[in-house]
Amino acid sequence: MSFIYNILINILIFGMKVFSLFNEKTKKGIEGRKHSLSLVKSSFSKTDKVIWMHAASLGEYEQGLPVLERLKEIFPQHKILITFFSPSGYENVIRKKHIADVICYLPFDTKKSVSEFVAQFTPELFFTVKYDYWYNLLAELKKRNARIYVISALFYERQSFFTSYGKWFVKQLQSNVDWFFHQTEFSYALAKSIGLVKSSITGDTRFDRVKQLRSRDHHVKFIKDFTGDQKTIVFGSSWHAEEKIAELVSVMNQDVKIIIAPHDLKRVQNLKQMFPNALLYSEISDSGFSAFNPQLLIIDSIGLLSKLYSYADIAVVGGGFHDAGLHNILEAAAFGVPVVFGNHYRKNPEADELISADGGKSFETEYLAADFILFLTHNEEVIEDMSQSARKFVDDKPDSSELIIEKMTSF
Repeated sequence: MSFIYNILINILIFGMKVFSLFNEKTKKGIEGRKHSLSLVKSSFSKTDKVIWMHAASLGEYEQGLPVLERLKEIFPQHKILITFFSPSGYENVIRKKHIADVICYLPFDTKKSVSEFVAQFTPELFFTVKYDYWYNLLAELKKRNARIYVISALFYERQSFFTSYGKWFVKQLQSNVDWFFHQTEFSYALAKSIGLVKSSITGDTRFDRVKQLRSRDHHVKFIKDFTGDQKTIVFGSSWHAEEKIAELVSVMNQDVKIIIAPHDLKRVQNLKQMFPNALLYSEISDSGFSAFNPQLLIIDSIGLLSKLYSYADIAVVGGGFHDAGLHNILEAAAFGVPVVFGNHYRKNPEADELISADGGKSFETEYLAADFILFLTHNEEVIEDMSQSARKFVDDKPDSSELIIEKMTSF
């Protein structure tokens, strides 16, 4: 099976290189990987002790960051490495203030590439977030006596581990991973059923992250001037479906303010066509809104969304009306905001929990979601009840990061 895995990795690399000719995002990942080795060579010595976090994309980075920050506090002399698989994670984080000595793309999982990369430093502790497993990497790290963990692990029944050919993958994890920190009891039980017994239930570190964000300064210039005293709906990480909801709501209720932060800034042009009277955030000047009073504001800057939720009376979070994957609903819930989203969220157990806690609602269609939002805009008491439930849902979660750190430092 090892032979087949390596063939598949090479097919993946070839496929991505071909696809990069037609896809800008894939091209960025291919080009970025060309610099990963030189970055670690120039920043680390072979004796540097390194704590390494790998995140597939931005969501996993946010999930892993509370643990990484605590490890840095405990081991201040260690160097920090963060790797990404996806450009959407790398490009967002590299522009921000961060604690890493090196941020780069994870090399493709060939034995040669991985061995050369890892040989540039001393990997003392490695953790991957959620379920991004690369088997040559894990084997190389274990060969170099690194401690290996999976935090916020999430197993589900459709993974390859539960198929007839999944035994090899399970064996690799059994041999190389020191401990799995599971988000849910269901994930923990599934992992144990296939022999991954070195594990515990510690919850979802994203709750720790959103609590951190809530406690920090979340002022965004001009937003209070825009919203005034009117009810405000923030559409976060929107796709077309969520933007359709915004259109329906804006037509039916002219008294609400709408803020749209698209999941990709390439959508800004589409939004301007869809809402010709909307204002772009980048167009706001210090003179404010004296010339006109727009109903809709389009956020054409990155890094503001988690703060924007603090201005919302209602939040609509993108990705749930198709299989792209539901974006982070916890950032809104942490501020005590009722959260509305689509019902495609198989890999997001927190969505079911938030619904059960009466802090969120999911809908099959944009029209049903829009009807509910319009109902909320005329029912302050329902908004208040859902707000309190959403905030309590986040506040009641345990400090997952501390549970994880306690175990990591006991080895």
